[in-house]
Amino acid sequence: MIDYKSAGLIEEDLKHIYKWMDLGRKIDERLWLLNRAGKIPFVVSGQGQEATQIGMAYAMQDGDISSPYYRDLAFVTYMGISPLDTMLSAFGKRDDINSGGKQMPSHFSHKAKGILSQSSPVATQIPHSVGAALALKMDKKQNITTATVGEGSSNQGDFHEGLNFAGVHQLPFVCVIINNKYAISVPDSLQYAAEKLSDRALGYGIYGEQVDGNDPIVVYKAMKEARERALAGNGPTLIEAVTSRMTAHSSDDDDQYRSKDERDYLKENDCNIKFKNYLLELGIIDEQWLSVLEQEHKKIINQATKSAEEAPYPGVEEAYLHVYEEGGQHNG
Repeated sequence: MIDYKSAGLIEEDLKHIYKWMDLGRKIDERLWLLNRAGKIPFVVSGQGQEATQIGMAYAMQDGDISSPYYRDLAFVTYMGISPLDTMLSAFGKRDDINSGGKQMPSHFSHKAKGILSQSSPVATQIPHSVGAALALKMDKKQNITTATVGEGSSNQGDFHEGLNFAGVHQLPFVCVIINNKYAISVPDSLQYAAEKLSDRALGYGIYGEQVDGNDPIVVYKAMKEARERALAGNGPTLIEAVTSRMTAHSSDDDDQYRSKDERDYLKENDCNIKFKNYLLELGIIDEQWLSVLEQEHKKIINQATKSAEEAPYPGVEEAYLHVYEEGGQHNG
């Protein structure tokens, strides 16, 4: 961990960062349990990536716009999607804010919080976020847009087109590649030949930086500086946060393509545990503080789970609601 004071943080900031990392992890773990119990159909996990997600989110400000990708549970929780919102989506209930129970989980959106709706094809959120950045620049707003992608998505056409456009027009845009070394079952060695994906920034004429994605302080500092550059008129930034995917690709994946030693190593280098131990060593938190936090988050998640289970499913008559234009052929 770098010195938190060099990033402009104080002890209270570190406690807040850990709280959100822990809450994101606890929601994620509950979703896995619900899936294994046969109560929800599908989960895409972000376990192991909380340091990147919360470090990034903590540097953002009101009015900033984000285009997350499907593993960004901790990020969107910090940005305003509540644990209940997440559970309603996972159960496919009528009050799901993302789609009213029509969309598969982890397709995050929240208009009031500036979270742009995403689609299943990877990297398509980048042109959306770049377009929003163009609008912010035209309106002379003091805000930025962000998009996160996995390293596999950085090989898609949408990635290159979006970054190129953002660079040409010097837009207030920050792209974060969360490099967890695997695109489903394909390791990074078979995905790209570059030493650093952040070096691709040179081709777009923008600033690029690779950071330790397991250190939320490092990610916060990089994101804060990227935001400042963008608002100063110095254009976009490409951040590559190198981190880990502790689980299989999804609840439907069997990650036997990774050795037991590799999976054990990921658990031993869990970013949440490392940051917790860092705070304990500095005396910023203690076991009593952690115990209180554990009970607080357990209560929040238990209530969200219970409320979502008891919530109604959408009715058959709602199947075309917000899908087709009102008054169209399917709304007669």
